[in-house]
Amino acid sequence: MTTDSADAPHSARVRPPAAAAVPATAAVHPPRGPARETLPPPRPGRGVRQRAVAPLLAADCLATVCTAPAVLGTGTAPMALGPMVLGLLLLHSRAGLYRPHPAPSLLGALPVLLGRAAVCWCAVAAVLAAVRPAQALPPALLVGAVALHTALVCGARALVHRARRAAARRRPRATLIVGAEPAARQLAGVLHARPGYGMRPVGVVVTGAPAGPEAPPEPAGPPRLTTPQDITRAVIRHTVRDAVFTVPPYGDPYTAALLRRFVDQGAAIWLAGAAAALEGRPPPPASGHLGGFAWRRLETAPPRHGGAGKRALDLVLAVVALVVAAPVLLGGALAVRLADGPGVLCRQERVGRGGRGFLLLTFRTRRPYDGDAATPPGDAADGLRTSRVGRLLRRTGVAGLPRWWNVLRGDLSLVGPCPEGPRTVERCTRSCPEYGARHRMAPGLTGLAQVHGLHGGSPVEDRARFDNLYIDSWSWGQDVRIMLRAVARLPRREGR
Repeated sequence: MTTDSADAPHSARVRPPAAAAVPATAAVHPPRGPARETLPPPRPGRGVRQRAVAPLLAADCLATVCTAPAVLGTGTAPMALGPMVLGLLLLHSRAGLYRPHPAPSLLGALPVLLGRAAVCWCAVAAVLAAVRPAQALPPALLVGAVALHTALVCGARALVHRARRAAARRRPRATLIVGAEPAARQLAGVLHARPGYGMRPVGVVVTGAPAGPEAPPEPAGPPRLTTPQDITRAVIRHTVRDAVFTVPPYGDPYTAALLRRFVDQGAAIWLAGAAAALEGRPPPPASGHLGGFAWRRLETAPPRHGGAGKRALDLVLAVVALVVAAPVLLGGALAVRLADGPGVLCRQERVGRGGRGFLLLTFRTRRPYDGDAATPPGDAADGLRTSRVGRLLRRTGVAGLPRWWNVLRGDLSLVGPCPEGPRTVERCTRSCPEYGARHRMAPGLTGLAQVHGLHGGSPVEDRARFDNLYIDSWSWGQDVRIMLRAVARLPRREGR
């Protein structure tokens, strides 16, 4: 299972969504080339949402705990309290009453809160009438219980919303707005004028607008971001926590790639205006609007990239492979040394996860061209030619065995996107908007694109599509299938 390292030309398309990030310290020695900015490591978004939901859960529980003894008495309330709390929380959750929103509306949620309280108390009354007929709730008491419960829930939630608005004014979250002007500018103005929403616009990522000299004059307000470098600098400088799309995020490859990047960074994704209206689902009861813009949160699944389990498997198999292949490695190194002189290993600069650089190790299979007429045409275009030992090592796959050391170090994984050089990455990032998203996962010895016959000379759009599909749908089963297919392709590859 080897990777291809050829730098091939690719067709130009549209501008990229994500900046290629910086090469950091490499595996053997630091790679050459200027340092570039890199995005910060991903933040887990689940904890932020739990902190947003917990106060509302506590408010609903407190209202139920206060209402039950007043209506049922101290003798019956303890037995009914547990099922009541659980049932009410489930009803509220199903109604979307715990979905986060910058400007929740109690009046908008009042009918839903009243209906859920009525369902809960009607169920309690029915159970009491069946189990303890003497303690059945009369209609007047039942109506009073529903009214009291709803009033307490609304009061507790009002306190939570007030505390949140105060905290949002003190510590607003940096926000990027993605969309076309002027709608994106109008939304930025709304967020700036209403600090209680807790969002501070730090940039407008303009879609469908020309960049450079052809760009229209920039209006007042947050800066216009039209290049990947602008977006990366804004994310790093302001620690962006929210991204608001005023256009459907899946409408074109550029916005889809932006969505992938923001989700991987742990940012909350919001849809506003036309983007929210095109989702097809009615807004949650408490969502309301944001300065006249329809508003909803886009529910995104947390990225699954294997984590510690995938890394542990890489370590185990890398150790086993290096131990088993030690005689072959020693023999290959000795053959290269005797046939082609000093310098057994070839160190190739490659771009890994998050845009960090590393040195990919292989056996040296080419040596300086000495003018030999027997050299195949075109083989000496760069002053090097493939030696006989090099051709043998390539044909048998031994040339790529040192890459297992990169797997052991963590530069590579068993399965992942193909590692490519900085110049290729820069060229492909300019030509394909989805290319930068493939650096969300460590590159691999083999991958979904490779087992489908896509290598360095294949169209960059095809390789980016397969690599992003693998990352978005990662699973252990998929890794096993890819490794089996890679092993099955080895005899055909070595027979060439």
